[in-house]
Amino acid sequence: MADIHQILFNMHILYSLALGIWAAYTAAKQQTISGHYWGAVVTYALLAAATLLVGVALLLSGLQPVSERVVVYVLYMLWLAIIMPGLFSLMSGRDDQRAALAYALLAIFNFTTSLSMLERGLVGPWIVPA
Repeated sequence: MADIHQILFNMHILYSLALGIWAAYTAAKQQTISGHYWGAVVTYALLAAATLLVGVALLLSGLQPVSERVVVYVLYMLWLAIIMPGLFSLMSGRDDQRAALAYALLAIFNFTTSLSMLERGLVGPWIVPA
């Protein structure tokens, strides 16, 4: 199960980067955000939620990340799961160039946050606490 969590989290990192590049490209071309991008945002949120659910299952089974900062892990994962749909809500569904830029910045921020989590051991390896 820890391997599944790691695979999902790695997918999340790459997906964040892809969403950031896609939105930045859209903003640079001065285009509106397409329906395909909105579908990708939903997929992003579902991927983050699935990663969180697997992480919670690991926590309930008695494992924890090597960093032992379980609360920080849960807070970060909740952030990553709700912030992209949250931005959609805050922007009232805008799809103009400025919205594309906002999504690009947020996705790149989420990418760097996820890399930071990985670097600090918040997402694994999962161990049995002593």
